[in-house]
Amino acid sequence: MRTIREHSLYLVTSREYYPGKTTLEVVESAISGGVDILQMREKGMERTELLELGTELSDICRKAGVVFIVNDDPFLASEVGADGVHLGQEDIKKYQHGEVRNILGHNKIIGVSTHSPEEFSRANTGDADYIAYGPVFPTKTKNYHVGTGKVKELLRVADKPVVLIGGIHTGNMETLLEQGAKNLAMIRSIVQAEDIASQVKAIKTVMDRYRKQQQ
Repeated sequence: MRTIREHSLYLVTSREYYPGKTTLEVVESAISGGVDILQMREKGMERTELLELGTELSDICRKAGVVFIVNDDPFLASEVGADGVHLGQEDIKKYQHGEVRNILGHNKIIGVSTHSPEEFSRANTGDADYIAYGPVFPTKTKNYHVGTGKVKELLRVADKPVVLIGGIHTGNMETLLEQGAKNLAMIRSIVQAEDIASQVKAIKTVMDRYRKQQQ
């Protein structure tokens, strides 16, 4: 069983952010740079396309030792052999308690998005294996952000790995790492880099420095 290891760099794919490149090209470059977790979040794709891409990504990640997560859909995650699924707040409401585990298998990973301290608290005592909190900073993917004011407190009370997400890039990531953040999720800061592998290596170097300070 794969798990969410602390001090992980989490990449979310979304082809709208890298026109001219394929998702496979982006993923392979990011993996060569050292990304730890990959989430397939392709909102505009038909299910047949998602099955094909998800199966390819699942195989690539398995061979590379990278955790592979599918967004929103536990059935799709199961079909493509993903390590787990990531659920938004609306997704959680679709499934009864324990249903996602039954769909995926009990050795798989469930992640949950949270956008407030209240949602975070519910996820912290729930069935999720990790909690995503954000968007921390302003981002084009959302029309709001939660800010950094509660980050240190939430990290302190967390009983499971926390992945901070939303508008995080090389210019502001240390603000979060200084508050004790261990896992960071990024999209544009990685996929829009001229050299994706080098960008990932640079981010991981900074994260590793803080990891050593926290030991």
